[in-house]
Amino acid sequence: MAKKSKRRRGFRSVVGRLVGFLAASVMCGVLAASLVVPAVAAAGFGVSTSIGFFDSLPAELTVQPPSQATKVLTSDGQPIATFYAENRVRVPLDQMSPFIKDAIVAIEDSRFYEHAGVDPQGILRAVVSNLTKGGQQGASTITQQYVTNVLNEAQLSQDRPDEVVLSGQKDLGDKLREMKLAITLEKKYTKDQILEGYLNIVFFNSDAYGIEAAAHYFFSTTAKDLTLPQAALLAGLVNSPTFYNPVTNPDKSIVRRNQVLSEMLRLHKITQAQHDEAVATPIELKITPERQGCAYAAMAPYFCDYISHLILNNPAYGQSEIERERKLYRGGLTIVTTLDSRLQAAAQAQVDSTAGANPDRWAAALVTVQPGSGRILAMAQNTVFLPEPGKFDTNLNFNVDAKDAQGNDLNGAGGFQPGSTMKPFTFAEWLNEGKSLTAEVDASRRVYPLGFPWKDSCGKVLGAYSTAQNNPTLGAADDLQNAEDGFYRPMPVNYGLYNSINTATFASAAQLDFCGIQKMVDAVGLHSGLDGAPINMHQLGNLLGGTGVSPLNLANAFATFATDGRYCAPIAVLEVKDANGGKLPAQAPECHDAVKPDVARGVNSVLQDVLKKGSGVWINPKVHDKVPTAAKTGTSNNNGSTWVVGYTTGIVTASFFGDALEGQKRSGQNVTINGTFYPRLDGYMIAGPQWANYMLKVAPLYPAGAFPPPPASMIGPNPSPSPKP
Repeated sequence: MAKKSKRRRGFRSVVGRLVGFLAASVMCGVLAASLVVPAVAAAGFGVSTSIGFFDSLPAELTVQPPSQATKVLTSDGQPIATFYAENRVRVPLDQMSPFIKDAIVAIEDSRFYEHAGVDPQGILRAVVSNLTKGGQQGASTITQQYVTNVLNEAQLSQDRPDEVVLSGQKDLGDKLREMKLAITLEKKYTKDQILEGYLNIVFFNSDAYGIEAAAHYFFSTTAKDLTLPQAALLAGLVNSPTFYNPVTNPDKSIVRRNQVLSEMLRLHKITQAQHDEAVATPIELKITPERQGCAYAAMAPYFCDYISHLILNNPAYGQSEIERERKLYRGGLTIVTTLDSRLQAAAQAQVDSTAGANPDRWAAALVTVQPGSGRILAMAQNTVFLPEPGKFDTNLNFNVDAKDAQGNDLNGAGGFQPGSTMKPFTFAEWLNEGKSLTAEVDASRRVYPLGFPWKDSCGKVLGAYSTAQNNPTLGAADDLQNAEDGFYRPMPVNYGLYNSINTATFASAAQLDFCGIQKMVDAVGLHSGLDGAPINMHQLGNLLGGTGVSPLNLANAFATFATDGRYCAPIAVLEVKDANGGKLPAQAPECHDAVKPDVARGVNSVLQDVLKKGSGVWINPKVHDKVPTAAKTGTSNNNGSTWVVGYTTGIVTASFFGDALEGQKRSGQNVTINGTFYPRLDGYMIAGPQWANYMLKVAPLYPAGAFPPPPASMIGPNPSPSPKP
C-alpha cells in the first residue's frame, strides 16, 4: 500500500509539472508574440485572445526616486544626524565600481543587455529546470525585479506595507503584470538607466538599501571603490539577504560570492587570474551600522530634536503629519542648520565638565545665538538621550520651551525661574521713560503693601511685599530681601543693577508705568517657557523672575541689547534641499526694531560693569579683558536655578545650572556639587565659570567690537556710592 501511494504521489507530481510546463510554454508564446506584435500577425484564436489579455494589463509605472535618507548638517557642513525609513543614498551609475555592475548582471540576469525586459529563454530554462529537477529556479530579469521594487517602494512610501508583494507571493496575474510593465519600462529607459535604478533601490540589509549604503554598511567604503571580491559578495547577497548574510552565515556567503565570480569568469567579465585571486580572498567585513535619529546624532542630539520638530510641525513640508513624516524620513532632504560645529563642541565639553555624571542629577546647559540674525549657534546640556551607565539621561531639552518649535509634544523642560536676569528689562524701561543711568533710588524700602500706588496705565498690579500682610489669600509675600546685608540704602540705579540689588529694582519700578515694563518685556520676545504665554509683569514677583523662561528665549532677549535694540526671532534652519537639489522653505531672519538704540546702549554700559565690579566680578575678569562683554547673573528664590547671560556684539550665551527635572523645586541650599559644599548657590558660582570658560574659547570666533556708548544726556549726575560691603 505504501509503495502504491508513493507511486500515485509521484504520478501526480509529474502531471503537475507537465501542466506547469504547458502553462509556461503558453506564457512564453504570449510573451514572444507580444514582443513582435504588430510586426507579426497573431495566428489562431487562443493566441490572439491571450495577446489581447496581455496588452490590456496596466502599463503605467511611475518611477519615483526611492526613499532616501535625510541628512542634517551644521552650517559648516559637519554631520549632525540622519533620518530614514530605509537607509539609502542614491548614486549615479558612473559612481559605481564596474565590478558591481558586471557582478549583478552576471548572477541575476546574464542576458540583461540582450532581452527587451522579459527573457523567454530564461523562462523556458527555468521551467525545464523546475520540471526536471523539482527546484524553484526563478526567471525574473533585472528589469522585472526593478519593477517589483518600484511597485513595493510606492506602497511603502504611501504607508501601505500590507500591499507589498514579495517574489514568493506572486500569482500568475502578478507575474503577467510585472512582465508587461518590464517590457514597457524598457521602451522608456535605457539599460544603464534601469541598472542604475535597480542598484539604487534593491534591498541588501535592514540597514542598507541600495549599493551605496550596502558598501558603507558592510565594508565602510563607497560603491565607487568596491573591490572585485566585495562587489561579488554584495551581488550574491541580493538573492537572499538573510540566507547569504556574511555576518550570520559567512560560509554560505563565501560560497555564493564564489558562484558570482565563476559566472563573471564564464561571461568573460574578469580574467582567470582575477577570479583566482578573488576566490582566495577571505571575507573582510568592516561593519559600520547606520544609526538614524537624534538619539544617535553625531553631535547636538537635543538641537537635532529641535530641528526635527521644526520640520514636522511646518505645513510647508506637507499638509498632514503623515506627509511631513514621509518627507523627513523618506524624502532624502539635506537640512543645513545654523549650528556652528566649533561652538557646539566647546559647549558640549563645557557642560560635561561642569556636571557630566553627577548622582544628584543637577543640570548644566548652554545656548548661544548670534545677535542681528537670531541664528542658534550652539545648544548643549550635560545629559544623553539614551540610558548609559553613569550618565544623566533624559529626552527633555533644557534649552527650549516645553512646546518647542510650536509643536504639541512636550520636548522642552519648560523653562526655569530667571531670577535677577529679568532686572535689565525693568532698567530698560527706566531709561525708556527718560530717566538717567545714575539717578538715585531708595533701595532701603522693603515693604510694598497691598494698595501701594503703583503706576499702571493699562492694568492692575497684582501682589504685595509686606510681612504685616503675609497672607497667601491676599497675594502678599515676605518683605523684600537682598542677597547680602548692607544694601538697604539709597543708591544710584545703575549701581543697584550691576550689583543685582532687589530693593533697587523695586524702587525703580515704583517710579515707572508697569504698562511700559510689560511692553518692554514683550518687545524682546520674553514669554513663559511652559505654555508660551506672555510674562505678566503686573505680577510683582516677575520683576525678580518669578515665571520660568527657557535659556534660548532669555539669550535671544539679551541679544536685542547687543544689536542696538533690534530683535531677531531665533532660527535654526538655513537651507533645505530635496533629493533632486530643489530648494524647500527654510528660515530667514525675522527682525524688527524693539528697543530704542540709546536705551540698549545704556543697558549695555551698565551690564559691562557686572563683570568689572558687580555681581559677576568673581566669575573671570579675563573674559572682559579679551573682548568687550556685558552680562547679568541670576538666581531663583530657592537657589535651585542659577544663571549668567552674557554677550559681546558678536555672540550671546545663556548659561544655566540647577534643577531641571525634579519639578524645579529642589533647593540649591546646603548642597554638595562636584565635591564642593555650597551653603547656597548663586549665578556666579557654577553657571558663571561655565559661561566664562566657554566664552573665552569661542568669543574670538565671532569678531566683536566695543559697545557704542549711551548719549551723555542719559548718564546724568554721577554720585559716588559707598563701596560695596
